[in-house]
Amino acid sequence: MKRLSIIIVTYRSEHDIYDCLQSIWKYSDIPQEDLEVIVVDNSLECEPMFTKLRQLYGDSLLLIHNTHNGGYGQGNNVGIRQATAPVALIMNPDVRFFEPVFATALSAFEQDRTLCMYGMKQMLSAEVKSPLSFDCSCRVNGYIAPLLSSLCNKLDVYIPQCMHLAGSCFFINKEKFLQVGLFDEDLFMYGEEDDIQWRLKKRFGAHFIYNSKMHYLHLTLDRPPSRATEKKILDSFILSNKKKGIPEQQTIKNRLRFLRVRYYSARLKKDAVLANILYTLIHELKAR
Repeated sequence: MKRLSIIIVTYRSEHDIYDCLQSIWKYSDIPQEDLEVIVVDNSLECEPMFTKLRQLYGDSLLLIHNTHNGGYGQGNNVGIRQATAPVALIMNPDVRFFEPVFATALSAFEQDRTLCMYGMKQMLSAEVKSPLSFDCSCRVNGYIAPLLSSLCNKLDVYIPQCMHLAGSCFFINKEKFLQVGLFDEDLFMYGEEDDIQWRLKKRFGAHFIYNSKMHYLHLTLDRPPSRATEKKILDSFILSNKKKGIPEQQTIKNRLRFLRVRYYSARLKKDAVLANILYTLIHELKAR
């Protein structure tokens, strides 16, 4: 039986997927027979990419052309349902490994059957860490959340009761994930990690590990927010929170608090570009 199933959802990801897969096999520290890699493509036309992947890796990959673009979560659900290992690694195609991580994470799951999720330090480069390897839940007070998240990330202090691990690359107990319903397919993109970890905590308790001594590279993380991205994030939070009994206006109000803190932080840092973007987002949200 396989020990680890890696699921990667792609969408027009030809510029990322080859280096992503190369890093998996280059830094894998478990026997090849213990590992399966599943690529689920959500685009209309994936055959050129799949043809090249078959030439490179043959039967080492399971390639799935999704029936439709149902979003990031839906694509991952397709892959997870095909996975045969008890532990799944969900990762974005723009993630790269630059050190071995599989054996340590799998050992943690095998030693502790109550463990739900396992996260690592997210890096912008091999030397520069990301400001967000984990983040506060969208249900944490918006004035407190960005300050608490920033401080805890600097100190590598993860508080699973009120935080969620970064969704770009994490290990998860497949059986427990199945029991809570996998990804919510109503969330097309953004907010998925907050939602799934809330459901896992509710069902099984806060059995999560953040290992600050293990790292991965996330290439496209360090980007300023945009109006389109912020709208998608907010819409996901509204939908997710509604299912938990939280009214839409309460979610909007809390997001405004969050953006205001980020705005004043950008001004203190004299980051005029980011401050202007956030100023625009705040006024658009206030008018909603």
